Amino acid sequence: MLKTTLVDAAKAGAAEIIRFFNGEFTIANKEGVNNLVTEADHASEKAILAVIKSRFPDHQILAEETGEIVQDSTYKWIIDPIDGTVNFAHGIPLNCVSIAIEKDGEIIMGAVFNPHLNEFFLAEKGMGATLNGKPIHVSRETETLHACLVTGFPYTYINSANGPIEMFERFVRKGVPVRRLGSAAIDLCWVAAGRFDGFFEQKLEAWDSAAGFIMVTEAGGKVTDHAGNPFSPYQHALLATNGLIHDKVLEVINGGSL
Repeated sequence: MLKTTLVDAAKAGAAEIIRFFNGEFTIANKEGVNNLVTEADHASEKAILAVIKSRFPDHQILAEETGEIVQDSTYKWIIDPIDGTVNFAHGIPLNCVSIAIEKDGEIIMGAVFNPHLNEFFLAEKGMGATLNGKPIHVSRETETLHACLVTGFPYTYINSANGPIEMFERFVRKGVPVRRLGSAAIDLCWVAAGRFDGFFEQKLEAWDSAAGFIMVTEAGGKVTDHAGNPFSPYQHALLATNGLIHDKVLEVINGGSL
């Protein structure tokens, strides 16, 4: 019932994405520059919540647009109705629904659905990760110099000497390809699927990373914060890799040389 609800909720949100995509919809700006929210975000979240509440009305909710609904339950649904809203608003088909389920403080299940590419990623703790029902695994790349990485740049830059541009520069000056897709959930799923060897970002929220986090770990990868500590979706800095290049990438993002 839990997994079926997760799948149905992701599909309900994705149907709203498709309904609005490349059409006319209202756009507003949240705090920060280009931190957009659209009419479609709200419609997708409403559809997702309707599915979840109809079957698990007592579960807790943490959703990007609605906020937190605290209830007396050990279960929490962590929801991003459209991850990659700027892409969506510009008609770029790299955006998705991202939903994770947390139980007793641990992420136990996640779904990420990009309806434009018809890619449905699903992971369950201890059961592996799949893409459209087929098992996926992280890459086997062992050399960071030959890796293909992906990153993101926060809307509100972190005022530190080791910000996102500095991290990015250290890799690209050595010739390492680093991409920027505009959707952390997709970035993480593509690490899980072996398309990217690693992903790093400094300022993510729980709804950006929770589902992708379990996708990577269940596909055999490693996820930590930027100090190398076990990752929690409730802190902002993330590094996800195939595990084989993790320590070296971690060294570089903390100011070391490649």
